[in-house]
Amino acid sequence: MKLGAFSISLSVKDLNVSKAFYEKLGFTVFAGDLERNYLIMKNESTLVGLFQGMFENNILTFNPGWDHNAATLENYDDIRDIQKSLKTQGIQIQNEIDESTTGPAGFMFSDPDGNVILIDQHV
Repeated sequence: MKLGAFSISLSVKDLNVSKAFYEKLGFTVFAGDLERNYLIMKNESTLVGLFQGMFENNILTFNPGWDHNAATLENYDDIRDIQKSLKTQGIQIQNEIDESTTGPAGFMFSDPDGNVILIDQHV
């Protein structure tokens, strides 16, 4: 199963404070918008999303179809195929997507310890 680019999405209290902290670790702003309360920070191939007021807990995020530079991959597993595979393995999807659609979509599920995993396809 090809899940694409991985990042961790952190729920932060103060976006500017978190931005400054991650910059001290060598991260730079890769994407996002301070006005919209989120930034994607990058250090080499490591991505950390900073989100203020958007969700309660941290989320593990995978982007099928993207590499760590948000460039579209030539070969990737479509999100609908990933969802179908997870369901056949007994994983409960929190917000199933319509498998007859195409293009961008997203769904979430939790690991055995309650950590939320987001599969978020942009292509």
